[in-house]
Amino acid sequence: MNPRVKQVLIHIGLFAVTFVTTTLAGAEWVYSRSVFDPTFSWHDFALGLPYSVAFLSILTVHEFGHYFTALYYRVRVTLPYYIPLPPGFMLFGTLGALIRLKERVRSTKVNFDIGIAGPLAGFILAVGILAYGFTHLPPAEYVFQFHPDYEKYGLDYANHVYPPAPMPPGVIDIKLGKSLLYSWMERLADDPRAVPNPHEIIHYPLLFAGYLALVFTSINLLPIGQLDGGHVLYGLIGHRRHRLVASIIFGLFIFYAGLGYINPASPGDQLFWEIPLFIGFLYLCFTGLRLHWQNTLMIALAVFTAQYVLATAFPGIKGYSGWLFFGLLLGRFVGVPHPPAEVEEKLSLGRQILGWLALVILLITFVPNPIEIFETLPPTDGAP
Repeated sequence: MNPRVKQVLIHIGLFAVTFVTTTLAGAEWVYSRSVFDPTFSWHDFALGLPYSVAFLSILTVHEFGHYFTALYYRVRVTLPYYIPLPPGFMLFGTLGALIRLKERVRSTKVNFDIGIAGPLAGFILAVGILAYGFTHLPPAEYVFQFHPDYEKYGLDYANHVYPPAPMPPGVIDIKLGKSLLYSWMERLADDPRAVPNPHEIIHYPLLFAGYLALVFTSINLLPIGQLDGGHVLYGLIGHRRHRLVASIIFGLFIFYAGLGYINPASPGDQLFWEIPLFIGFLYLCFTGLRLHWQNTLMIALAVFTAQYVLATAFPGIKGYSGWLFFGLLLGRFVGVPHPPAEVEEKLSLGRQILGWLALVILLITFVPNPIEIFETLPPTDGAP
């Protein structure tokens, strides 16, 4: 088989598998219809299509924004590689997609253009899908088809069924945090009562897909390493200042993610093994700064000390530990500094405006705590 044809078939195959896994994820998230349920049917599969089509459309537009910009500059590039994820709890059906540049981009300007094209294109479509979702909301009573037991409380159900209100045993409740942009877009709804509660957004496929797209857009726009935001900030401020700014932002990101993860109130024997393991984890994250190991260790110790002191002084304060794994991926595999370009050139005024606009988009789409899970234990055997 022709190698080029074989390569195209690989891309098509990955897309097809990702389409299936995201559709299954949509059926599970929105309608709680798991493919592992023996009664799962083609009708259940079709229920996941709105989420799948919306989410994959945004992802595809993002990647082809990079792809076509690379082609414009005659940079050799692959088609997008979609990354499917098997269905299961807390999985969105995909880890995203990526393109691979087959040659080094030597110019700051070209690097900037390729980097910024994807998130801007995906952001525009995500906003469009959210706008459509908020202007075509079902009635407020729509949520009762998923939670018939809420109907007895009427539209005041939120005050009776979500934490801190007592939840029935064996219940898992999921709450999505809101970005500034998402909160602003809620005002597009004709009936404010129809706007879904943060605990119920997952049951609205277009809103859920748009929400996730904004979260992933903000992650992509973090001005760190060779993330899209890293390319953008590098083009705006150059190599030396980018290294400093990116290191500070990465340090603050890890500080927030791990804040309160080690509980000072834990028993002493638990802290005895938790603390060194967590410091070791921080050390692995901060290897992304590309510093001497002694400096890296000092930074890890300093960050842990600050986290521990703050958590001791304010026991209720807590970061979002869900970011820790992502911080490890950034530190170990992406790196914090941006590699220097062979051709450093000042960006045009138009590009500078777009670059700062992209960083504003980061601020209005970033969610400090995207997903919070509340769970009550099932009753033990013999319990009433």
